[in-house]
Amino acid sequence: MTEFTIASFNVKNLIGPDKEYYEFQTYTPEEYAWKEDWMADQVLTLDADIIGFQEIFEEAPLRAVVDEASRRAEVLNAASVPDKTKRYHRKVIFRKLAATGYAGASLAFAPNAADTGEPGKRRPGVAILSRMGFAGQPELIQDLPKPLIIPFQPLRGLDGDTDAGSFALRRLSRPILKARIPVGDQTITVFNCHLKSKLGEYIKPDGADFAPEANLTRYDPVGRALGSLRAAIRRMAEAWVLRAEIVAELRAGHPVMVLGDFNDGEHATSSEIIAGEVPFKNYQWMLRHDAKDRGDRYTAEEHQQITEDIEAVRLHSAEKLFVRKSLRDMVYTSAFGGIYESIDQIYMSRHFHPDFDARIGDMSYFSVFNDHITDGSHAEAPYNKLASDHGQIMAHMRLR
Repeated sequence: MTEFTIASFNVKNLIGPDKEYYEFQTYTPEEYAWKEDWMADQVLTLDADIIGFQEIFEEAPLRAVVDEASRRAEVLNAASVPDKTKRYHRKVIFRKLAATGYAGASLAFAPNAADTGEPGKRRPGVAILSRMGFAGQPELIQDLPKPLIIPFQPLRGLDGDTDAGSFALRRLSRPILKARIPVGDQTITVFNCHLKSKLGEYIKPDGADFAPEANLTRYDPVGRALGSLRAAIRRMAEAWVLRAEIVAELRAGHPVMVLGDFNDGEHATSSEIIAGEVPFKNYQWMLRHDAKDRGDRYTAEEHQQITEDIEAVRLHSAEKLFVRKSLRDMVYTSAFGGIYESIDQIYMSRHFHPDFDARIGDMSYFSVFNDHITDGSHAEAPYNKLASDHGQIMAHMRLR
């Protein structure tokens, strides 16, 4: 039996000191030292076998954090793990005090294709840290080989040749990192993503210094709503790109785990696109797609086939499985404007679902590290700039 842990960690803008990542935003050397110290403690606390990181501007600071976490693990073990010099009565209770560290672990970093290095206009990437290494070279998905064209059809009652328009996606706002990771006698495909945020997209006219909607002294509610619409469409299109990659892996017979900052809750459309449809209880009541009369409904055999086809490519929320198991719903990874919600997720294929007889593993526990999260609207909210504004989540897995 093989046990492993997998975690998601949005670090909030990791970059070296005195480097302007967004306009007028930098870390002083003292602020950077604080952030590195805090992150190293969080990584040490997680002690996860696989970690997906988001908002990584540069690889070097992340490697420094991982190295520091490993150093602290050695110090912790020297103090906590029993040996002949420590006369603990029941040494077995200290077995889990040991931290593993990351000596020899593999780190894959996916820089953002839109990051030119220009100060004030940087763009973050993502990374995956794996104690088990990688099977093959991790893949970066951001610039699409062919633009994704999403056509819209005319509504009923309009002429059939009416142009209903389309949406084109050529590049994801942030890369998706895909890695195959050997765990025990299995190889699991892990996707780490950071989908488009809910921040509105506003178009700056030629020659202008800023988009009109950005001027809050001349508040434009309709224009800002349109910016939110653009962001939502982009996020859902990115979710579809990820979904297509997931389905390809599942149809190839590979177990899949997807983690990252979805920038949406579990029941949002973008998250549902990633997870796939939930099958109906019974398809025999539904009119067939090619029905000729009111009695043309799916047969019992077709109901079984449809249900299996949907379930085979469906993903399941680790958080939801945990809540179902523990009968509690106190999970949140983000707080803003008085709203506490989970926008960071770990999804997994039915290879790990407790109701699937042919599963290869089970989730034994789900951890949430959110003590540092406070609503930014509170004056006493600590370290809003330096600590992450996301909680970290971790699934404890056991292969059968």
